[in-house]
Amino acid sequence: MASDDDQKVRVLGVWNSPFSAMVKLALKLKGVQYEYIEEDLQNKGPLLLESNPVHKKIPVLIHGRKPVAESVVILEYINETWPENPLLPNDPYERAQARFWAKFIEEKCGRAIWTAYGTQGEEKEKAIKDAEEGLKILEEGLKGKFFNGETIGFLDIVACGIAFWLPVLEEAADIKFFDPEKLPRLRCWTEEYTKVELVKEAFPPRDKLLPAFKAYRDQMFGPKDSST
Repeated sequence: MASDDDQKVRVLGVWNSPFSAMVKLALKLKGVQYEYIEEDLQNKGPLLLESNPVHKKIPVLIHGRKPVAESVVILEYINETWPENPLLPNDPYERAQARFWAKFIEEKCGRAIWTAYGTQGEEKEKAIKDAEEGLKILEEGLKGKFFNGETIGFLDIVACGIAFWLPVLEEAADIKFFDPEKLPRLRCWTEEYTKVELVKEAFPPRDKLLPAFKAYRDQMFGPKDSST
């Protein structure tokens, strides 16, 4: 017989990480109770090092005594372990398409956005162009109110960085990726997505997030950086 410890769910994360927020949102959408443990990445705790010895990164989901690492892998584990309120479509082809777009969001959009935030000069300019191109393609792939249709699903969770972290990074680094006039579907999606109560509960407050990312940028390049 399974003990309470075998069913306990813990999330190791960092408060300002979109990847941590992805895991918390997925659990909330599934109605799964969990314990959140904040990690200090400058002084990684033994539980994190033991649970993710390969990459030593957050987020990590610990289900009972079983650790699962990497945010998208964790989302798939959550979806399969708690089948209520499915995050992925039932149809195999549609599931494959969702995984394709998740990889696109991560590799084409997310990577370019974070690179632009954390670089200067030509590398920054190239990353901005790559991000704009990726967002334009993503706009064409958004057909409904959410990526999953009328309810929040797998792709909406994976794209949480675009909905909430992107405008914060734009302001923190004085750059512009997102033109709402050119991307009306993504604009409407962002507006609908960020007003959902469970989403707001999973995301950190903007008034705390923005100064943190401004401070990180200042540490890298100094407070007077205004390059594009």
